[in-house]
Amino acid sequence: MRESPGIDSLVKARDEQIVRLQKENAELRNKVAKLQEILNLVKPYRFYSKDEIECIANDVLRRMQLLPQYTPKFPMDTTRVCDFLNLNICYERISPDDRGLIIAMILPLERTILINEDIPEVLGAFAESTIAHEIGHWLLHVKQNETEILLGQTEINIGIKEANNSFLCRSASEPLDNYTASSQLDKIEWQAQYFASCLLMPRHILIEIRKGRDLTNWKHLYVIKDELGVTISNLINRLQDLGWIYIPKGSKQIYPGKVESEF
Repeated sequence: MRESPGIDSLVKARDEQIVRLQKENAELRNKVAKLQEILNLVKPYRFYSKDEIECIANDVLRRMQLLPQYTPKFPMDTTRVCDFLNLNICYERISPDDRGLIIAMILPLERTILINEDIPEVLGAFAESTIAHEIGHWLLHVKQNETEILLGQTEINIGIKEANNSFLCRSASEPLDNYTASSQLDKIEWQAQYFASCLLMPRHILIEIRKGRDLTNWKHLYVIKDELGVTISNLINRLQDLGWIYIPKGSKQIYPGKVESEF
């Protein structure tokens, strides 16, 4: 006996609903797979000591040294470091969100660093520091598995992933001696900036460049900062962090000697 037209319609509607549910299920599985991929790329925050951060920066330089096309030269061209790490650099307008200004954005899946072209300072004197800072975020906070192999550690603490599957950076060139790391996000920014200082001003390069120079003489410091392509504030903070000089807060007088680190 043939089914009635009413039953035929119900069967057809049922089949269409099954097809639609199967399609939605497949789309949901794809979304879950993409989210899992992002979770694997964007690792949670963990504590890094200064020695660990400097070790990571030095290892990048050491590995670059092994390839003639990437041999580090100073002043450092950070775009070559990005090329070595297979990272893309793009300058685009990044609109502020409800939390304020965004200096840069990292897109993990695309291995891309977006620099906010609306901020003049990141295109000028702070350009190298900004890119070096973002490289620090990439190695320390986004693609930790590229550093875990070097350090042999996988300890994880607090997650900092942004909801839009990108890593947002809100500070890139603030002097280290003025940075108050009062929260986990502040500490993350400090870590990236400390990495930048180690990458742009490696200890062994500073040892060579200081020969015949008086580090308590501002004129000599300005010559060194030009040779390294960094800002004077980043240079004096790096030298103070190494304990080679000491400048009391609010003073312009430079003294030789050890300075106690705040972090």
